[in-house]
Amino acid sequence: MIKKIVLGLLLVIVLAVGGLFAVNGKDNYDASKYSATATNGINVGSKIEFTLPDQFDKPHPLTNKTKKLILVFAKSTGHTVKAFLNKQDKNYLEKRNALFVADISPMPTVIRNTFALPDLKKSPYSVLLIYDEKIAKSLKNEKEADKIAIVDIENRVVKSVKYITTTKELQDQLQ
Repeated sequence: MIKKIVLGLLLVIVLAVGGLFAVNGKDNYDASKYSATATNGINVGSKIEFTLPDQFDKPHPLTNKTKKLILVFAKSTGHTVKAFLNKQDKNYLEKRNALFVADISPMPTVIRNTFALPDLKKSPYSVLLIYDEKIAKSLKNEKEADKIAIVDIENRVVKSVKYITTTKELQDQLQ
């Protein structure tokens, strides 16, 4: 009797996981709509151009109005920035002409669609997303990938880059 119950539960779990993969395993990212280039990576003097989607798949081109980029390439740093921004006014980034960009390219599609995107959609601010490894590589400093990159730009040209780890440092950089 117990054996039948256990086998029945296993069957239900297998069907549920299969259904989850079937529903949320489809990649809806359209690579033809988005791009990013940096003439010399994220280094002083480099010219940056990009159009990236936010968590609602709305395209955001980099414009001359943008003065600061917050780039994260690791889950932990993304959580640090998100926790900080969740305590701020919903227009905090906009008032500072700043954009928050998060690399989600290493994340499996089913995890991204089931957990990450629904969570990001609760955010009152835009999070620009990097789905493509090639785009991530063009904007990432591998040696500093586990830190938050704060990039000051003017007319889409990098003026300075700082790598930080704490919410206090983040707050100081965004003042």
